[in-house]
Amino acid sequence: MIRKNEILSREEGKPIVWDAFFNKNSQKKPLVVFCHGYKGFKDWGAWNLVAEEFVKANVIFVKFNFSHNGGTVDNPIDFPDLDAFAENNYSKELEDLDAMLNHLLAANNPFRNEIDTRNITVIGHSRGGGIAIIKASEDNRITKLITWASICDFGKRTATIGDLEQWKKDGVKYVLNGRTKQQMPHHYQFYEDYMANKERLNIKKAIKNLTIPALIIHGTDDPSVFFSEAENLHAWNTATELFSMANANHVFNSKHPWKENKLPDALRQVVYKSIDFIK
Repeated sequence: MIRKNEILSREEGKPIVWDAFFNKNSQKKPLVVFCHGYKGFKDWGAWNLVAEEFVKANVIFVKFNFSHNGGTVDNPIDFPDLDAFAENNYSKELEDLDAMLNHLLAANNPFRNEIDTRNITVIGHSRGGGIAIIKASEDNRITKLITWASICDFGKRTATIGDLEQWKKDGVKYVLNGRTKQQMPHHYQFYEDYMANKERLNIKKAIKNLTIPALIIHGTDDPSVFFSEAENLHAWNTATELFSMANANHVFNSKHPWKENKLPDALRQVVYKSIDFIK
């Protein structure tokens, strides 16, 4: 069963658009909640094919757009709402992930009885990996953590650093999206939120405090987030498992749009490794 573009409306905060892929069979199944990365979205590239592979293994796979990722309810693909994108920050993404978990585990979720609440995994790709690590360290509903090409430090990302005085003066700075050619705006509030929540947003501290099983997957040829960031994560908590994907880039050799009906070899191996870890 596939539920596409479901809307999680909230009294406070923008709505969240999400998908659920699962076998409706009244069996209790592991739940995966997938967090996309910076300049990402739930329908990017091969993520739908990824979801289908998890379903074949009888795992519920939920993916969602962060509320301020630049997509809209009417158009959840790409970035039609740059005003929302400009107002995004790490704290909002953590709130969004919490809202998704609350909704999925609530009694009024129509497929709540399909979920094995003792087997809940958060998977985060790229910046979403950092969000997943922090949430997993502070939410005891999450029983396993998997990162795909995760960052290891929010303070060193292009979204957080730069000419701070100029950024503060202008109130906004822009990052080019190479694929869509959009100038993606970041309001100065992004930096202010990071500084105000620096202690909570410390990925190193979060992974050190982690007490649940964690799998770190990273491509050795990642040009966007170097493999050394995965090595850092593993070094900070040697109880984690580090799986290096040889000759794989930041998106495990997939791309957007992905027009084939099968996964690239590297991403397929990442999915199988993740499923084995969950089950």
